[in-house]
Formats: sequence, structure tokens, C-alpha cells
Amino acid sequence: MTAPIALTCGDPAGIGPELAVKAWQMLGPDCPFFWIGDPRHLPPATPIAEIDNAGQACAASRRGLPVLAHRFASPATPGRPDLENAADVIEVIKRAVALVQSGEAAAVCTAPISKKVLIDGADFAYPGHTEFLAALAGCERAVMMLASARLRVVPATIHVALADVPRLLTPDLLRDTIRITADGLRQQFGIPHPRIAVAGLNPHAGEGGTMGGEERDWIAPLLGELADEHATLTGPHPADTLFHAAARATYDAVIAMYHDQALIPIKTLDFDLGVNITLGLPFIRTSPDHGTAFDIAGQGQANPDSLIEALKCAQTMASRSAAARSGDDGGGAR
Repeated sequence: MTAPIALTCGDPAGIGPELAVKAWQMLGPDCPFFWIGDPRHLPPATPIAEIDNAGQACAASRRGLPVLAHRFASPATPGRPDLENAADVIEVIKRAVALVQSGEAAAVCTAPISKKVLIDGADFAYPGHTEFLAALAGCERAVMMLASARLRVVPATIHVALADVPRLLTPDLLRDTIRITADGLRQQFGIPHPRIAVAGLNPHAGEGGTMGGEERDWIAPLLGELADEHATLTGPHPADTLFHAAARATYDAVIAMYHDQALIPIKTLDFDLGVNITLGLPFIRTSPDHGTAFDIAGQGQANPDSLIEALKCAQTMASRSAAARSGDDGGGAR
């Protein structure tokens, strides 16, 4: 059996704490994980099994939600974020990363954070989880993938204004994104020869330069340069014809040029089942594909499906990695 998954608390005023309880109720010991956070922030009457170390999580999950306690500066009120807790949210993420780096945890699954709260309360210097995790891991760059049973998408640029995308989208950036994505599909998804479709930046993929020249001038030549025996690259494709059912059958993942080009289709297809996966890290990290939802926190309305899928995805990838280390490829599949 692989080690348990470390689940961070996220913003304690959001839906993260109540989703952790619902996920434990649904998964139990079948997908062992432990929650890192302040027990005071969990919903009242939650069955808690406090643990001293990650190794106790599997047995503890039969008694209650395994909790590795991390004392926060303040209690939490659902729906009312508290800047005093911002620094502890960051420390919990650091603690989870340290546990997976040491091998005590098999993967990190992160509950949603509020970047504004972290910036205002703790001078958080990163656009989001992805960039912060890359810094903790000592990686020059990591890549965000959103995945579900029907679609995998990777935005080349992430949390930036649309007006800045053409400037930030460089050949080096796209080259790195393609290579990290191909490696992730092979190593974490067991796809030995991944098929990657690359979207165009402009409408109709530039239509021969009449709607923008990036596709003609450098995107298409770059794809030709990167074509090799380890991955099949196609594109640049018009984004408006890239996500229907017949098109999705032709690739394993899409690299989009900017945030909404990637996230609109997957959230339309699988709003409650999408998983955020960070590729390019030396450890496994997943997350539900939604935010803190302060507006419904504490009301019992939050849907745990995306978190459950994130935990199950982390477990599958951890098992595949363990099998690969032992010499068994774990059975590659698309």
C-alpha cells in the first residue's frame, strides 16, 4: 500500500473544511488521506481522529477524519475570511510539501485558497498554488492541467490579463509547456506516446495571417521543430472546433494559449468532476477545480465530487509511480 495523501485545509472560511469531511465519509479507508489544519475549523460534530504523523492516517481513517493538527492564529467563521489566518494557510501548504518530499505522504491534494486573502494578510508573492508549489520544489516552472474523464487541458499562460497574453506567450514558454505536458502524460497518466493538440491564439488560428500572425510566424514552425517519436503534436487548431466530441477523440490533451480558452470547455463538460493537476513537480499534486465559495460556506451545499476525484486521481497516480519504481509499468492507458 502507498502512503496516504496529505490534504491541505485551504482557506478555513471557505468550503474546504466541510468538503474534507464529506470526502472522508465517501472514501474512508479506500483512499486514505489526512487533513492538515486546525480542528476548530471543521464543522461541528465532525468525527476527528487526530494523528501525530502521516503513518497513522490509514488506521485512523476507520475511526474518523484523520487530522494532523496545525494551530491557526484565529478561529474561522464560514464565509468570512480572516487575514490573521493567511500565514497559517501558507504554512500548511509548506508542511504538506515537506511530508510528500520526505516520502511520508504519497501526494499533496490542496483545498482552495483565496489569493487575495493571502496577499493582503501575508504578502503572498505568487499568482497561485501552481507557482508557489514550483518554488517550494525548486522547479523553474510547473504547468497547470485541468483533467476529467472527457478532457485534459493545459493553459500555457494562466492567471494573467488577456491583454498581456500575446506578450507573455513566447516560443520558450510554449516549448516548455509542451515538453512538461508530454512528460506528465507519460509519467503520471501512463500514456507512452501522448497525442497533444495545440490551440491557436487568434480566432480561426489566425486564418493564414488575416486575424493575427503568431500561428503562421512561430507557433506552427515550433510544433514542427518539436515533433519526435515520443509524442504526436498537431495544430495550431482553431479553438472553436477543438472541443466537440469527435475532436476530443483525436488527442490526449490540449494545450491552450490562455486561461479561459482552456477552462471554459472543461468546466462546461465536467464542472463538478474536473481535477487540477500540477505537472513538472517532483511530486504529485492535485486539487479540486473550484474556488473557496465563501458565499455558500458552512451551509451544507458544497458538492464534494471534485475533491473526491482529486483524491482518487492522486491515489491512482501515486500507485502508478510506485509500480513504475518497482519495475511494473502499472498498465498504461489513455
